[in-house]
Amino acid sequence: MQKQSRLLMGVLAIAGLLVSPALRAQDISSLPLPLQDKIAVAKEACAEFDGGEFALEWGAIERVDLDGDLVADWVLNESGFACSSAASLYGGTGGNMSHFLVDGQVSSLLNQGWEVVSHGRYRVVLANVHGSQCDGINPTPCVTSSVWDGEAKEWRSASADWE
Repeated sequence: MQKQSRLLMGVLAIAGLLVSPALRAQDISSLPLPLQDKIAVAKEACAEFDGGEFALEWGAIERVDLDGDLVADWVLNESGFACSSAASLYGGTGGNMSHFLVDGQVSSLLNQGWEVVSHGRYRVVLANVHGSQCDGINPTPCVTSSVWDGEAKEWRSASADWE
């Protein structure tokens, strides 16, 4: 049993090394151009702030099916951006921007964390957002849910009217 456990640990370690180079490397040339442009703006902002050096950290780039077509789309999370001269250059109490690339279109959302879930036939982006979006303040619990409308090429959300 111990031998199997060590074998499993070895396999998991190797799998960690095989993570997509786009997630680990500073070379962003394999990313779609609209996301490369977002990173270029972030790098420039960092360099202009006391000559800072920009880095992509774990989680900056994700591949996930956002629209339910069984093809992984792209997400660029500024929560994974780092600047050596400014700790909070890319976010604050409102969260960080995430840029969702679907059908060649980038849509951005300020959030404090997000995930994608399946609900019936839809893929739904659930995002924690600043409490001010729910008529509160930062610690007020507030979430939004959005689905991609492929025909209109836009995200659709609604605010519930609770009684």
